[in-house]
Amino acid sequence: MPAVDDPRLPYLAALEKKLLWLSTWTIHNANHLRESADGLKVGGHQASSASLATIMTALYFAALRPQDRVAVKPHASPVFHAIQYLLGNQTREKLERFRGYKGAQSYASRTKDGDDVDFSTGSVGLGVAQTLFASLAQDYVRAHGWGTERPEGRMIALVGDAEMDEGNIFEALLEGWKQGVRNTWWIVDYNRQSLDAVIREGLYARFEALFRAFGWDVVTLKYGSLLEEAFREPGGDKLRAWIDTCPNQLYSALTFQGGAAWRKRLMDEIGDQGDVTALVERRSDAELGRLMTNLAGHDLPTLLEAFEGIDHDRPVVFIAYTIKGFGLPLAGHKDNHAGLLTPKQLEGFQTQMNVRAGREWEPFEGLDMPEAKLRDFLAGVPFAQEGRRRRSAPALPVPETLEAPRQETISTQAGFGLILNELARSDLPLAERIVTTSPDVTVSTNLGPWVNRRGLFARQALADTFKAERIPSTFNWDYRPTGQHIELGIAEMNLFILLSALGLSHSLFGARLIPVGTLYDPFIARGLDALNYACYQDARFILTATPSGVTLAPEGGAHQSISSPLIGLAQDGLASFEPAFVDELAEIMRFAFAYVQRDGDAEPDERTWLRDATGGSVYLRLTTRALEQPRRTMSPALAQDIVDGAYWMRKPGPNAQVVVAYTGAVAPEAIEAVGLMAEDRRDVGLLAVTSADRLNAGWTAAQRAREAGLVHARSHIERLMDEVPAHCGLVTVLDGHPATLAWLGSVAGHRTRSLGVEHFGQTGTIADLYRHYGIDAQGIAQAAQAIAPGRPIRHLKAI
Repeated sequence: MPAVDDPRLPYLAALEKKLLWLSTWTIHNANHLRESADGLKVGGHQASSASLATIMTALYFAALRPQDRVAVKPHASPVFHAIQYLLGNQTREKLERFRGYKGAQSYASRTKDGDDVDFSTGSVGLGVAQTLFASLAQDYVRAHGWGTERPEGRMIALVGDAEMDEGNIFEALLEGWKQGVRNTWWIVDYNRQSLDAVIREGLYARFEALFRAFGWDVVTLKYGSLLEEAFREPGGDKLRAWIDTCPNQLYSALTFQGGAAWRKRLMDEIGDQGDVTALVERRSDAELGRLMTNLAGHDLPTLLEAFEGIDHDRPVVFIAYTIKGFGLPLAGHKDNHAGLLTPKQLEGFQTQMNVRAGREWEPFEGLDMPEAKLRDFLAGVPFAQEGRRRRSAPALPVPETLEAPRQETISTQAGFGLILNELARSDLPLAERIVTTSPDVTVSTNLGPWVNRRGLFARQALADTFKAERIPSTFNWDYRPTGQHIELGIAEMNLFILLSALGLSHSLFGARLIPVGTLYDPFIARGLDALNYACYQDARFILTATPSGVTLAPEGGAHQSISSPLIGLAQDGLASFEPAFVDELAEIMRFAFAYVQRDGDAEPDERTWLRDATGGSVYLRLTTRALEQPRRTMSPALAQDIVDGAYWMRKPGPNAQVVVAYTGAVAPEAIEAVGLMAEDRRDVGLLAVTSADRLNAGWTAAQRAREAGLVHARSHIERLMDEVPAHCGLVTVLDGHPATLAWLGSVAGHRTRSLGVEHFGQTGTIADLYRHYGIDAQGIAQAAQAIAPGRPIRHLKAI
């Protein structure tokens, strides 16, 4: 039996009432009272917030501990903001600007809100999976001996029942089973309504079976203490049986209609039996309405007993029956998802809540309990005992140089693996904190040498059977608690959500990790939602995507990427690089290891106009094509240019008629094309672009700065283009979408022809495909001839 005499219950009941009021009022104020310049509906989800008010009361004011982390259902963010308001972590001004400029965010955000958000949850389903991978990240940190001075926390997701339609949740469930996930709670707000409909009958029986199959404990919270008490009355068994078989739509409709409708339906269907009739008749319409809507998700004694009764670390899913809009005039109506209380309805609700006009924002207005007692109770809430819970960790030192492999011919993918292998051989603190992961392409993305040296992570050691049986193998796959590679199944969504969790370890658990994830470049698009989510949370990681482009020629169009350079160019929070040579890669990786640890001033660097001090994540687009490496000394100036995004491989002279700007694997074709033109075109320039992303970001920022009156603002690409005569033509080329570099002509107004790949690739040799797409040396020279007419290029073949 739930402990209905728990001394905390009067306080929690008062706070539950206050959360329901504040969340409802916050949305009402945004839509009906705050001045609107554009007349657009602001929105909010009063009904979805109301269905979770009781659960969040029981969690935040009783069950949670400071080390626990919560992903709040997106549409319940007003309740979260109200909780933080009562705890002193949110301001009235922010609530008044809810869904407005610089106000409390529509969906809880780590980066945009200031009230101690654990996980951003705007993208439906991703916050749920994030808690599972955060639990795995916590296990990794503790297995390596870091953060053990604090107790383990539970990673908790408040899940809308319609969210369970998201496929990434089930991908995460499978991975969680493989990894032995622990300390994870998912609390499903089972209100049986989605945006457009009522949830199908019997669906949750399937979910229960699914969770159990993956090793989760399933706790079904269906009936509250009032209903459980009524079931013990004569006729109560018949009432329970009726509710158990009541269709979801009918239950919702009766909830909306109220006590009189409940009475009529019950009397019509089971009321001819004396004991049931007596059970119903003993209650007024209001009492009957309260009884029939007393589901466990709205019953504090039942919730406290359930949450505080878990004494193990196995993953648990609570299926909590609730009513959408509980406590509001629109409770149960199938259209209430995005519905808003009318001013008249709000007026009645305000009277019901005993909130006086003009005191709507007062934290303790309308409550029967003395304010002083409530303040004392809030001061003792376990969850809030350590104040704000965002942790930090010192940055790890990065070597002055990363030695590039000394090979005459090598690919950037192979170079990446060799650079990591050299780190694996070292005893640097940086190497100890690198954690790699990959969705079943560990070997084919050149992580094999790293894993051989550093091992695979598992909480319990597991020997490589092939090694134990003395079967020769190139790879040594030993699992151990100190391993530094997390093996994943072939699901890119899981990769990005794991990178997000690992990349927040310093903030969540106070332990710095350097996550490095690898995948095939064409399949980055499979996880774009999760990648965007990770960047929105300001998670820090290095993403290495390889092989890239049609350069993976024999694999055909399915394994060839076209648009990924544009993804790197456009994704906020992600600095994108595409080096052609391994010495460039070594400088970029050294930069990346430092960049992912930065958390400094947001002011731009006036040399590049990039906000490098703030840091971020890094995306490396690499290739399997082995290129002849340049024989050169890496000077500090060259290293800086590589990191800034471009350098002159051959400076244009004052009489230059054409400049070729290239990125990545097409370097040999660009170099050859310049050689073809050199006999007939004077002073031809060759610009090596290592990061179109950083060049574009700096250029855009410098333009904004000049528009704001900082006339001296000049970006890196503008200084480079100062070397190019005004009459010169510009040919850009890469193994990717041509728009990636097409904007270069706008920097100084040069005529530009942009070459690249715009259509699905096909099987062939590199020469076949480059020729087909016009990105071979002849195609580059042909474009130069068209854009910078003059003496014919003698070595240009007729098309």
